[in-house]
Amino acid sequence: MTKNIMIVGVGGQGTLLASRILGNVILGEGYDVKVSEVHGMSQRGGSVVTYVKYGEKVYSPIIDKGEADIILAFELLEAYRALPWLKMGGKLIVNDQQINPMPVITGAMEYPTDIAGKLKESVGATVLDALALATEAGNTKAVNVVLIGVMAKNTDIPYDKWVKTIQSTVPPKFLEVNLKAFDLGYHHA
Repeated sequence: MTKNIMIVGVGGQGTLLASRILGNVILGEGYDVKVSEVHGMSQRGGSVVTYVKYGEKVYSPIIDKGEADIILAFELLEAYRALPWLKMGGKLIVNDQQINPMPVITGAMEYPTDIAGKLKESVGATVLDALALATEAGNTKAVNVVLIGVMAKNTDIPYDKWVKTIQSTVPPKFLEVNLKAFDLGYHHA
């Protein structure tokens, strides 16, 4: 049986590191893994989407609408945009951070109101202040690993295997912060 995970965010939020950690830990569990990094205007704060698909044998990394078992969303509006990809009964984990896209910055559009409330109500999303936990860990850029920690708690993969994968994936100078961020996400209530 194939599992599908989507990681969505804004350029610069660390979606690619998150997909690398996720792909490596799943590969370590003996699954066939395909990762597709779909870059939007990532250098300019645009949408970034990464697909991670795994199972006995995976032929394509692409995830169609209604197929995502888990969506990790690093930003509220990106979570809202990704909602059509979530399967019935799927898990949506959302950082409650708001990063205004260009149409909002220029005044052409307004940022939608109460996205977090709508996501909780419609699909029972787990919404958390991952930025505050990343700050507590020592670096605001560790939001990605906080969210990986929250997701890891909802998998069958043991805690120590996640830690070993982070140790082998993250550069040494950022390791301590990322391990703390993972732990804070994993133990988030």
